[in-house]
Amino acid sequence: MFTGLVEEKGIVESISIQGSSADLMVRGPLVSDGAALGDSIAINGCCLTVVEINESCLTFQAGEETLKRTNLGDLVTGSEVNLERSLQVGQRMGGHYVSGHVDGLGLVDEICQDGEWAKYWFKIPAELTRQMASKGSVTVDGISLTLVDVEEERFSVALIPHTLEVTTLGRRTVGDNVNIETDLLAKYVQQQLERK
Repeated sequence: MFTGLVEEKGIVESISIQGSSADLMVRGPLVSDGAALGDSIAINGCCLTVVEINESCLTFQAGEETLKRTNLGDLVTGSEVNLERSLQVGQRMGGHYVSGHVDGLGLVDEICQDGEWAKYWFKIPAELTRQMASKGSVTVDGISLTLVDVEEERFSVALIPHTLEVTTLGRRTVGDNVNIETDLLAKYVQQQLERK
């Protein structure tokens, strides 16, 4: 489990294709400090396992399904990624419960600048917006955000200057793919309602 509070932006040092999967080496001095083999790290909101450690670089394996269903398949050497270590019991909970299991890809649909702030609109499948409500939580590329507007096939969030600076969202442009994870509680509520 994660909180959606990005700890640092990492840099993809290398990508090694292994058939339909890939090994990703990511440089992240903060998240690699004290990391151990088998640890879970969220990369753009996608939970991956540390399989190799080389100083401030961590290597992860991403399978075919992960590469197709997330934006990790779009990464190239030099790409910036959002990194977060898994939540420890007793830690402060500043974001919301994030599983690291990406529900689908979204598309940056519109960016409205308002001084140093920005309102971003994301286009997503309607089945995901059914799990959203204004003022609820959503995870975009591993970042815990508050929903502003929710429409049938898109939603918006308001981004403060800090978020734009310390995460990859500040470099996103219209048309970019982003990883979307809806709120865990909303998934369970929807499932229970559909069973009635």
